[in-house]
Amino acid sequence: MIESIIRWSVGNRFFVLLATFLLVGIGLYSVNKTPIDALPDLSDVQVIIKTSYPGQAPQVVEDQVTYPMTTAMLSVPGAVTVRGYSFFGDSYVYVIFDEDTDLYWARSRVLEYLSQVAPNLPSAARPQLGPDATGVGWVYLYALTDTTGQHDLSQLRSIQDWFLKYELQTVPGVSEVSALGGMVKQYQVQVNPDKLRAFGIPLSHIQMAIKQGNQEIGASVVEMAEAEYMVRATGYLKSVSDLENIPLGVNENGTPLLLKDVADIGTGPQMRRGVAELNGEGETVGGIVVMRFGENAQQVINRVKEKLNKLKKGLPDGVEIVPVYDRSALIERAVDNLAYKLLEEFGVVALVCIIFLFHVRSSLVVIISLPVGILTAFIIMYWQGLNANIMSLGGIAIAIGAMIDGAIVMIENMHKHMEKLTEQGKSLTSENRWQVVMDSATEVGPALFFTLLIITVSFIPVFTLEAQEGRMFAPLAFTKTYAMAAAAALAITLVPVLMGYFIRGKVLPEHKNPVNRSLTFIYMPALRVVLRFPKSTLLAALVVLAIGIYPLNKIGSEFIPPLDEGDLMYMPTTYPGISIGQARQLLQQTDKLIKTVPEVKTVFGKVGRAETATDPAPLTMIETFIQLKPQDQWREGVTTESLKKELDALVKLPGVTNAWVMPIKTRIDMLATGIKTPVGIKIAGPKLGVIQDIGKQIEEILADVPGTASVYSERVAGGRYVKVDIQRGKAARYGLNIAEIQQVVATAIGGMNVTKTVEGLERYPVSLRYPQDYRDSPEQLSLLPIVTPNGQRISLGDVANVFIEDGPPGIKSENARLNGWAFVDIEGVDVGTYVVDAQKVVADKLKLPAGYSIAWAGQYEYMQRAKAKLTYVVPLTLFIIVILLYLNFRNVIEVAMIMGTLPLAMVGSIWLMYIQGYNFSVAVGVGFIALAGVAVEIGVIMLVYLNQAYQEMLSEHRLKNITTTKSDVLQAVLHGAGMRVRPVMMTAAAIIVGLLPILYGTGTGSEVMSRIAAPMVGGMMSAVILTLLVLPALFYLWRSNSLEDKGKTKNKPFNLLKTSRKYHKWLMLFLGAQFVVWSVTGAYMVFFNIDYIHGDTLVFNHQKKIAHNNINYSFKELKQQYPNAEVVSLAKFIDKDVYRFTIKNGDKEELYLLDASNGDLLTPLNKSLAIKVAKHLYTGTGEVASVEHISDNPPFELSRRAHNALPAWRVNFDDLGSPSLYISATNGKLLAKRHEFWRLFDWMFRFHVMDYSDSEIDNLLLFWVTLIGIFAAISGLFLTYFRVFKSNKSVTDNNESINTGGAI
Repeated sequence: MIESIIRWSVGNRFFVLLATFLLVGIGLYSVNKTPIDALPDLSDVQVIIKTSYPGQAPQVVEDQVTYPMTTAMLSVPGAVTVRGYSFFGDSYVYVIFDEDTDLYWARSRVLEYLSQVAPNLPSAARPQLGPDATGVGWVYLYALTDTTGQHDLSQLRSIQDWFLKYELQTVPGVSEVSALGGMVKQYQVQVNPDKLRAFGIPLSHIQMAIKQGNQEIGASVVEMAEAEYMVRATGYLKSVSDLENIPLGVNENGTPLLLKDVADIGTGPQMRRGVAELNGEGETVGGIVVMRFGENAQQVINRVKEKLNKLKKGLPDGVEIVPVYDRSALIERAVDNLAYKLLEEFGVVALVCIIFLFHVRSSLVVIISLPVGILTAFIIMYWQGLNANIMSLGGIAIAIGAMIDGAIVMIENMHKHMEKLTEQGKSLTSENRWQVVMDSATEVGPALFFTLLIITVSFIPVFTLEAQEGRMFAPLAFTKTYAMAAAAALAITLVPVLMGYFIRGKVLPEHKNPVNRSLTFIYMPALRVVLRFPKSTLLAALVVLAIGIYPLNKIGSEFIPPLDEGDLMYMPTTYPGISIGQARQLLQQTDKLIKTVPEVKTVFGKVGRAETATDPAPLTMIETFIQLKPQDQWREGVTTESLKKELDALVKLPGVTNAWVMPIKTRIDMLATGIKTPVGIKIAGPKLGVIQDIGKQIEEILADVPGTASVYSERVAGGRYVKVDIQRGKAARYGLNIAEIQQVVATAIGGMNVTKTVEGLERYPVSLRYPQDYRDSPEQLSLLPIVTPNGQRISLGDVANVFIEDGPPGIKSENARLNGWAFVDIEGVDVGTYVVDAQKVVADKLKLPAGYSIAWAGQYEYMQRAKAKLTYVVPLTLFIIVILLYLNFRNVIEVAMIMGTLPLAMVGSIWLMYIQGYNFSVAVGVGFIALAGVAVEIGVIMLVYLNQAYQEMLSEHRLKNITTTKSDVLQAVLHGAGMRVRPVMMTAAAIIVGLLPILYGTGTGSEVMSRIAAPMVGGMMSAVILTLLVLPALFYLWRSNSLEDKGKTKNKPFNLLKTSRKYHKWLMLFLGAQFVVWSVTGAYMVFFNIDYIHGDTLVFNHQKKIAHNNINYSFKELKQQYPNAEVVSLAKFIDKDVYRFTIKNGDKEELYLLDASNGDLLTPLNKSLAIKVAKHLYTGTGEVASVEHISDNPPFELSRRAHNALPAWRVNFDDLGSPSLYISATNGKLLAKRHEFWRLFDWMFRFHVMDYSDSEIDNLLLFWVTLIGIFAAISGLFLTYFRVFKSNKSVTDNNESINTGGAI
């Protein structure tokens, strides 16, 4: 078929060229219209619900808002994780969905479930969905400054809130514009409690009067003089004087009592939870532009800049807009860097062609066909909606070398055919040109097409990567696949046509080419030595392979290499309970220090959170955006890493833990896992105090682990509270209920926004509270006056105890379980090695109470998932390659020879990584997958040439009737390999040299791309040596051994199917014996008791009866703590009375075990509890020998229950004949018991131990085996009929006809 396509293309040259021009035109349009961004969007599909609950403490927010919402969101279809944050006055609920979920479908589902839970929330809590944006949505940040000093922070904030915000939100692609820092103007009514008591006015009356004094109303229309006049009664509050004149009533003398008589009224700043600071010069107002999901970042930023330039004219004198973070600079650097690398590769590859071919016109074939392939890839990118970013452009970059391989080999083969014509005394003419093109192209075209197809298809397993690593490398996989597919198609269509047009004139013969002569001069002696000692060569290859494995355990591991975004973010963590004033001071100090570094352009710091749902930052978190100057303005020898170290040494403040990170990647990680450092530990449990103690333990334990730069565990219970504990009995004596006292506390102490003024288009809150000197200490709070409904005047201390206590500064939860997080920053060690060491230390030293668990998160979480995926993705790649090679060669031995190149190709990859100091990562894994395709390619090319030379020799010997000997095979191999070294070296050189700009390049994105290129470059270097030396030796051994004693060649190649038929009797005998043994053992198991085989007599479930007197934790309390609990039952667990119940988490059912005496959660079972269960069930005399925690890869006896059995504990006893007990870590039940020896029995006779009622996989297996068996039986009957009865009948008929013929 491939040969037919080549002939059709040559015969229809006009259509091929027309299609090419069409592709180029559409490709150029696609390049112009393709969206541009720096990085692929790595963030999860998530919907954020932000709920404002003003003035409320985190514990109140958690109990009344966050917990009801998180439990409701757990059942949203497609939700994977529900994360809750409860801060002072705000609740954030992050619903993270499965990656295949559409964002807008997810938003509609969350809105649907939100409508169910919203009526149950407090009236003051107002939930709303966050913007339809992702973790990379913060594309542009700016600060408002006033150089003249004419405008204060409240005026600058008003400009941001009421002018810039709404103007910028009209820009296409902008989802939200949020304000940060500054001060919101607030009208503050400070009521004097003594005056209230004197006039006998309750606080609620003041509140009602302000609300009633701030409203306008319309009164329909009035018709006058044939015209209609609309009636409007004014009444909005617009100034302090309006507030002062609000009437509260009249006294006995008829004198009006006004608000100013009982309160001091003025303007001031509203309480805030975020501060912005610029360059250490003082507070400022910031704006954050959040881009809508799926938009073109570059275009959105450009539109925002254009809009801001227009809006500058409308700003007051002296007010300026200062950009403090601009993603477009990163985008331009990244895309320009990759585009430059593409041009470098293009030039280098063209140079390789010219040097090797010594014919400029021939090089034009490559130079023209390569851009056509790249433009074709861009067409599909544009059609699919992929962005042009460092990963998608990188896919094209790593494919360029391989893309031209087909053209190189075809051109070289045509040169050979032209040499043959010259040797025959002929020349290339217009008449025979196209015939030579067809002959040369069809000779190598099919093999080349298959090699390019192998490179294309071998990369498909990268698409199986999921979550963040999948989103990172999918664009690269797409574009590389498209580029290689385009190259494969062009190699058999456009390239032969271009060869016909461009390859003409004098072509330098191969033996006169100085490059080829030098290659042959070096290669031929080495090849002769190898073929003289072929077995020694293979042994040497194995030794090289062994040496290549040496650095494996010296190479570390990481998730994705750190990407230099060009800017930095400083994210220290302070200890909890810091005031807003102290936070502001700390922020200014750090910014001022950072600004002193010469490479820093601007420093924009924020502490606390912005007015957006995408920023759940507590007041203890500082985020400082550091814009760096262009690198050509840096001091000599300064790098990003050295800059980080310099800054870290410079910024040293007590109580502050430093972290220097990249802005985009960190924001994505924070929104995905909540962890901002490379390694994090999530501690989950029912009580925050215990979680905090576990966190402190982890701090102490990890501080001594090598590689720990800093470790900080959140003080989840380290906040400070002034608690007003209302005494119900005392309040009842005065006729007061809880709500009335709480209203005084909330309004008078906390300050309540009663209403909003309407001043044109602007709106400002009106706050009501007592003066500060009445509420600045617990003692003063106790003296707060309260007017009872009966007119009595009492103080707050008469009905409540006021004291200071510790409590949570902010509460985190994940899937409705309380969490505390520990952040670990590392240095001088890779993530994988560090976590393995740290896990061992933590497992040995950490004392974990029952009901509490820890989970390692951050980059490590991603790395483990990617590692698990690659363990079967890489074998899948090899399997695909084997299938494609077999389809091409139809010979198992040749496929095995080519696949043997891969281990030796890895030798160069591993050593180059070791020399470069790279760690294993997903990027390196992708590089190895890419290597598999290109390494196979040069093996295929060499084998094609060896087979050509061998078959030519055989044809010549048949014609001359000459006997073939080993020396003939040797000469054929020497000719096939030695005379065709040029195309092999050209192919390898094009790939290696084409990747060198990527490997050793610098600039944005080079960190990831160099990790992909390293395995390919190193692997190709060692693969070339293997292909040129080891493959000819293997081929020689194979072909020389296939010679018969008489010297004649066995023409029939090895055929696996035919060979297996010789041994089918032995195979049937083995299967028959297996069937007999299986039947006998099955019958034995049916009629006899085999419990003793598995050691079951040593295990007895001797449970006691439930003691109802010990149940102190009621069912009602259980439902309050776990409202989603289902299938609740009371049971006995060892000597404890327990509740067993399940909670649905999406499609999964999680099992829980709760102590009925005190309500402690016993699951997941820890090691000591698992041993207790095993000892309780075990009646033997042995002691516990070993305990193993099984979280994945279940053993055979658990594999049938793997969907709900894991995690589990395996407890082994040391006496002979005792079984291994498998205890479920989720519910404490005995899952299975198996003796080590009888596992073999189970494996051999799988069908005997199937649990058909519970295992869907086993049922399917049984169904298909039975179906195949029935099909085999029916097929056997048919074959028996046709081969035995039919053949007997035909023999009888033949005999009769012979007899009849004889009679005649």
